[in-house]
Amino acid sequence: MVFSSLVFISVFLPAVLLFYWLLPTNAGKNILLLAASLFFYAYGEPVYVFLMILSSFFNYLCALWIENRRNNGKTILAFAILANLFLLCVFKYAGFLTELVNGVTDIGLPVPKIALPIGISFFTFQAMSYVIDVYRRETLPQRNFMYILLYISLFPQLIAGPIVKYHDVEKELVSRRLDMKETALGIRRFIVGLGKKVLIANYMGEVADTLFHAPLSQIQSAGAWMGAAAFMLQIYFDFGGYSDMAIGLGRMFGFHFKENFRYPYAAASIQDFWRRWHISLSGWFLEYLYIPLGGSRKGRVRTCLNKFIVFACTGIWHGANLTFLFWGLFHGCLLMMEEFIPFFQKEKRGWKNALGHIYVTLAVMIGFVFFRADTIGQGVAWIGKMFTGFQTNLAAARLARSQLTPVHISAFAAGVFASLPVMERIGKDERARKAFDLASFAASLALFFVCMLNLAGGTYNPFIYFRF
Repeated sequence: MVFSSLVFISVFLPAVLLFYWLLPTNAGKNILLLAASLFFYAYGEPVYVFLMILSSFFNYLCALWIENRRNNGKTILAFAILANLFLLCVFKYAGFLTELVNGVTDIGLPVPKIALPIGISFFTFQAMSYVIDVYRRETLPQRNFMYILLYISLFPQLIAGPIVKYHDVEKELVSRRLDMKETALGIRRFIVGLGKKVLIANYMGEVADTLFHAPLSQIQSAGAWMGAAAFMLQIYFDFGGYSDMAIGLGRMFGFHFKENFRYPYAAASIQDFWRRWHISLSGWFLEYLYIPLGGSRKGRVRTCLNKFIVFACTGIWHGANLTFLFWGLFHGCLLMMEEFIPFFQKEKRGWKNALGHIYVTLAVMIGFVFFRADTIGQGVAWIGKMFTGFQTNLAAARLARSQLTPVHISAFAAGVFASLPVMERIGKDERARKAFDLASFAASLALFFVCMLNLAGGTYNPFIYFRF
């Protein structure tokens, strides 16, 4: 079940929200949320829901074990981290690693066919962060397993984040205040995310899928640029819209999740891009890998090496494919480069800022071509088409023109506009913000109506991060 499905919007969410408001105590609300969250996951994963519960219980016990055996805390922590990483390796990378070994050695090992549990990368990282924070004494271990299971399985952030740290919601798990204003703000935020997903990401996904699935012989420069730009918008509004929906759902139930995207395509450097893109993931790697490796405290060369390691892990986290690893290393190399170029060390204004935006747009687009490609070879060929495929090809021209429908052009224009921090600037003006808030609630109802019509009449509704 995904947030942008009619089952979720028309049946699941209204039912859970109604009973949630009717229950008088926080304990009753938590029991309802836990039951709803487990049903939500089991709806798509009837077997792997038990894996998530076992993972939660294992990390719950490890945190208690660390607290009770402080002298051996580091050993217990290492055991917990290795066990969590082993879980990821078995379910996410076993087939890939076996194929890699077979390709290098010709041993001929049987390749395991293990279905990937939905959201395993997200709930495993959340569980690991909880155990690490207990070891660091940044949070106390929770004695009641129900709270830990609710923290990890909470349906608004279970499938695709944002990755929530336990200490950020610890108090709200135990006690939280509900009111109509918070619920209304949550509903509005959910609808905004739904609009991004349904009206921009889905239409851009149609263009990207059509072009990337076509034979390379039918792709020329215009089609290659079109496909790359479409996927760049698709992945942002697909995942950014989903994060908006998660944050909105959290507010409906009294939880306040941190922002996960902050206009990343407005960045003027790759370093700034990663401060704005998938903030919960980059923050996780910053806090639990980059800083323990030494961060930027041990000289520029060590800083570059640490960034390279972090972004190699970021690529691997996204999936068992060399294209993801290449994407991560590509961003790691760009960050290393920025460490040594004075242009990126100073605040940029005017033409320098514009030049920085152009650089980020091109770099991120090239990176996402490899992220989207099935193989490194396809990614290299696609980049080649972007910069050298100017020859005339009637079939390629017809394919590119077929994507220039009014709906796709409108979705592209809306995506470009929504990528700009216009709303952020409105929010800084008190009078403009008040007027915007009043108008936005009425506009959100119209947006919701359009989204529902679109969902009722369409069948194309993928979600990219289901793969992770």
